[in-house]
This record gives sequence, C-alpha cells and structure tokens, in this order.
Amino acid sequence: MAVDFEERVDFSRLRGYRLSRARHALEASSLGALLCFDVNNVRYLTSTAIGEWSRDKLVRYALLTRGGEPYLWDFGSAAVHHRLHAPWLDPARSRPALSTMRGAVSPEAGLPGVLVAEIRELLEEAGVADEPLGLDVADTALFLALQEAGLTVRDGQQVLLDAREIKSLDEILLLSHAAAMVDGAYQEVVEALRPGVRENEVVALVNQYLYERGSDDVESVNAVSGERCNPHPHNFSDRMIRPGDLAFFDIMHSFNGYRTCYYRCFAVGRATAAQRDAYRRAREWIDAAIELVEPGVGTDEIAAVWPTAEQIGLAGEREAFGLEFGHGLGLALHERPLISRLNSLQHPSEIKEGMVFALETYCPASDGFSGARIEEEVVVTASGPKVITLFPAEELFVTHAY
Repeated sequence: MAVDFEERVDFSRLRGYRLSRARHALEASSLGALLCFDVNNVRYLTSTAIGEWSRDKLVRYALLTRGGEPYLWDFGSAAVHHRLHAPWLDPARSRPALSTMRGAVSPEAGLPGVLVAEIRELLEEAGVADEPLGLDVADTALFLALQEAGLTVRDGQQVLLDAREIKSLDEILLLSHAAAMVDGAYQEVVEALRPGVRENEVVALVNQYLYERGSDDVESVNAVSGERCNPHPHNFSDRMIRPGDLAFFDIMHSFNGYRTCYYRCFAVGRATAAQRDAYRRAREWIDAAIELVEPGVGTDEIAAVWPTAEQIGLAGEREAFGLEFGHGLGLALHERPLISRLNSLQHPSEIKEGMVFALETYCPASDGFSGARIEEEVVVTASGPKVITLFPAEELFVTHAY
C-alpha cells in the first residue's frame, strides 16, 4: 500500500479531504451542526473505525459544528484507543459513547436524555444551539429526546451525501484496489466453478480469498445459479451447480472502508443460444450506459437506455428496481448518483467529474429460468468513463469444458 519510492494513497491527505468536504457541505446548508450515527459518516468525519459488527448497532456517533472540529463518541474503551492511536483527533473530543444498544437498555435508565444534554451543551458552546441540527440516522428514543430538548432536527444525511459524492485521488485509488482484489477473487471462482460445487462453497471461497488479502469487510456475496437466476433473488443458497447452468455472482467487500459492487456471469461447461442471447443483451445495455458517462450528463439519459420492467418480464419499475441500476460507491455501497428508471427519469441528477459508481444490468433468458447479470464500476473523468472492474466480461465466459 505504501512505499518510499512512489506516491500512492496518502492517508493524511485523505483525512483532510474528507473533513474539508463535510465542512463545506455543512456551510452550504441551513444547518448549524451535524450529528451522525451512520458509521459511514462517522468514518468520513473522524477517520476512525472499529469492528464491522458496529455497523447496525448505533453505538458510535460524531458531532460537527460550523467552524468546529469533530467530536467522536465510541464504544467504551475504543475511545481510549483513539486517544492513543488517532492523533488527528483532539483527545478531549474522543469520548465513550452513551447508547441504548437499539433499545436493549431500558428507557428507565434515561440514557437518551443524558446523551442529548451533552450534545446540547456542545451546541451551545459552539453558538449553534438555536440553529437546525442535521441528523442522519437514530433510534426513535433519541430522536424524541432531541425534540423534547427543544432542538430543531432536520435531515443531515443529504448534507453528508453531498459531501461524499466527489471522490479524491486517494479514494479512487482505494476503490480501484478493492476492485483489483475482486479481479483476483473471480479467477478463483472460475477455477472452482464446476458441476457439484454448491453456491455457498463459492461464497466461502471468496470470503477466504478476500480476507486473506486484506479486506476489512466482505459485506455480501450473491451467488445465483440455474433456475434461481430468474427472477433474481439477491442472495445465495446451498444449490448444487449443474452442467449448463448460468451462474452469476456479486462480490461486495471493502478495503480500508471503500467498497465494491461487482457482478460477473459464467456458463458452466456449455452455453445455449438462449443464454448467450441474454448475456449479449445485458452487455449491450451496460455498454450503452457506460458510453454516456461523462460530466454534465443527466442520470435520466442513462436510465433511458435501459429496458423497461415489462421488457424483462416484471410488472413495474418497483419490481425491477436494482436490476437495471446505477449507484455511487465509497464508504457505503449505495451513494450518489442513484440511477434507475424508477427515480431518475422524473428526478434526474447531474453526473460530475470525480464520481465513482457501479452500473449493472440484468436480462432473463428466453428459456424461462436462466438469467444474465453484469456490472462494471466506473470513474467519471473529464474525458469520459474509466472502468476499474477488469475481469473479462465482454462475452459470456464459459468455464471448464468437461
């Protein structure tokens, strides 16, 4: 990752960029401060992380006021660890958290009230207690306690998503490295993918490969084969793969927090004309979308080149959501832009230089049970798209001619 003879990821520069982006977004908003429980936002503001187990526990939070430095509350002794090993944070601003553990601590303990009193005191010190407070996510008890304390609560998630949509050089390098790890994982999949292997075995193989190479979270691996391909179930099972199956996989993991969403589709041993045709159409749809990617293009223009829900055998765009799809990548799996026929045709947004996002397409086969799925990750540059998912996918990959 780091050497003395080449410039690679500069983590100090990364920390400064992210905090600067958050400050500018806060200044551009109507809010006086941001209170964040979303671990992606906490990491963006403070450049700290603990176990992936904390992602859905609401046990970590951070506060950023206009013109101020961030405060961080972390799970018990993790706050002490940050004081020792995160010198970019003021030690006095790294504090142990108060958390109900999503309601597991009885309301009678009064923790939300104590937490809110501490937040209010800091807002008053910063002179922003009378201004709206932006909140990203929180449990109901905390939300009510903030209101009962007289604080005006607004949607802070939009401000942080604004900040996070343009990636720095260091973020792009981390996203590219994460994708390169998946390039290697797919080589392992190709070598293992043969009749008799179960979907869950492939999932286990990918998890082992990525963790051994430095992944900090294999968020999910979709493994879908045979008749499970249509409709797409978005999961994996213990199904045994058989000769002639189409099988597609989505590998979602993170490296230093930066995530992938990376589908590839394979035919096991042989492919029928119907399967090849489905793959060809999915490839055409994704290529048409990639060709449009450049600064200034609207997300409606990209969504418009994709098939309607009815064209892929579904009743409406709600059923098709996530199949002909685009979504930003960063510390979260779904950032801006979010592209689909469900939301983009009537409410488009602008593609901007420095965005990084995934584009994915799906096509059911005419045999009634197979389906093809492809995904590419692209960086938006001044001269157009740069694809960073490099495992071969121009044509349907047929594995193991047995």
